[in-house]
Amino acid sequence: MGTKAIEPQSIRNVTIIGDPDETTRVVHRLFRRFAKTGSGTATTVPWMTDHVDHTIRIAELSSHAPIAALERSIRVADGVIAVVNAAVKSAPRLDTILRVADDHQVARLCLVTGLDHPAADFDRCVRTIADTHGAVPLTLQIPHGIGTEFEGVIDLVPMWALEPMGVEFYGSHWKVAEEWYRNLVDTVMEQDAPDSDDILGLREIPPEQLHDRVRRLTRIGDAAPVLCDAAPWSDIAPLLDAIVRYLPSPMHVCQPEHALDY
Repeated sequence: MGTKAIEPQSIRNVTIIGDPDETTRVVHRLFRRFAKTGSGTATTVPWMTDHVDHTIRIAELSSHAPIAALERSIRVADGVIAVVNAAVKSAPRLDTILRVADDHQVARLCLVTGLDHPAADFDRCVRTIADTHGAVPLTLQIPHGIGTEFEGVIDLVPMWALEPMGVEFYGSHWKVAEEWYRNLVDTVMEQDAPDSDDILGLREIPPEQLHDRVRRLTRIGDAAPVLCDAAPWSDIAPLLDAIVRYLPSPMHVCQPEHALDY
């Protein structure tokens, strides 16, 4: 049997960077869902998003690596996932990772972990990302509760499809989600955004339109989507969907270094 050809635009090459314990937990969750293929620290994952098959190649890199090694790995990456621990008050290497990605115009996502830790602070994580020069954080998910009250994640883009069941299930957190959604729309829609007080207008924005705006801003380095790690309450699917939707394929990366490194 012949080998199936892979369409280059369906490939995503991403590097997960963070504290080794955090990145290992994320990668191990991938292993539990898929059989590992590849070698060394690389993992290849087949994934379908929006009815299209994709191939995601994932590499893992410790944020404790020497600065020169971090910079080179980020510089030649198509996309980066920065793992942010919500319970850690100061993370200077996170600042370094985001700044290097910004300097080399590398698309990045931020995955917030540790939301069930008593010291977790999600808002602080978003502020830290915002304070780093470069990409604006686009919060696509927020925690349902925090610390010992953490119960999972609220996905903002498709949230209106959950009404009215979502209102009943999430209780007071639904109002918080509405505010985060308004902020997201105001940021990505610019002049096309409906009045933030027009809740009916906000509901009518197709999720596909938001995905498209987030993708454009992420791929040119102007924005960094922020996701929440819902472990141990759910699987890794939302992260894989975000990789496919927002990070570029090799065909969309315009960095001359890549021609020398592949």
